[in-house]
Amino acid sequence: MVLGEPIHPSSLKSGPDKLLHMNNEDVILKINEFLTEEFEVEPGKITPSASLKETLDLDSLDYIDLVVVVESNFGFKVKPEDFTGILNFQDFYDYVIRRINAKELA
Repeated sequence: MVLGEPIHPSSLKSGPDKLLHMNNEDVILKINEFLTEEFEVEPGKITPSASLKETLDLDSLDYIDLVVVVESNFGFKVKPEDFTGILNFQDFYDYVIRRINAKELA
C-alpha cells in the first residue's frame, strides 16, 4: 500500500459488523478516507510518521470530532486518555487496529 494515493471509497467495507473482515491495510485506508473528508486535509499529507495534531490542525474541539468519527466508523468507545500516546498517524493506526482486534476477541 502506498499512502497518499487516491482512496476509492467503493472498495472499502463499512459498518461495524464488516470490521471482522478488514485487514490492517483496509483499516488504514478507511482511516485515511474519513480523515481527509472530516478534516479537509490532502491525502498526500497523511503519512505514518506525520504528526496527527499538526497535519490535521487539531484543537480540543477537533479531538472530540475525531473521537465521534472513530466511534461511528469502527464501533468502539474512545476514552480521551487513549490519545495521550498518539503522536503520529502510525500511532493512530496502531491504536485503532489494536481496539478492533480486542473487540473481535471479546
